[in-house]
Amino acid sequence: MGEKKCPNCGKWSEWNQNLSDTCEHCGEILAKTDLAFEEKRAAQKKINEEQWVFFIKEDDSDFVKKSKKVGNFFYSLYITIITIIAWLIAALPG
Repeated sequence: MGEKKCPNCGKWSEWNQNLSDTCEHCGEILAKTDLAFEEKRAAQKKINEEQWVFFIKEDDSDFVKKSKKVGNFFYSLYITIITIIAWLIAALPG
């Protein structure tokens, strides 16, 4: 627990490190810019997930859902193999 200066009224209020904590004096959100950044980041993350080629949608047919699960599995396997090879190359002496 700590205190944070309100960006709106300039007075100090108790702050529990939550993005939604409000000022005790004016009621303004104390971490307004941080909250806006987190909301923007969450929206961008959702957009990125939905653009992924193997993203499974609720309205996909069973065949498509299973195909995307298989695709996700093989993609993960591919990335794992590439990572291990890169690690082995980097770990070689000399």
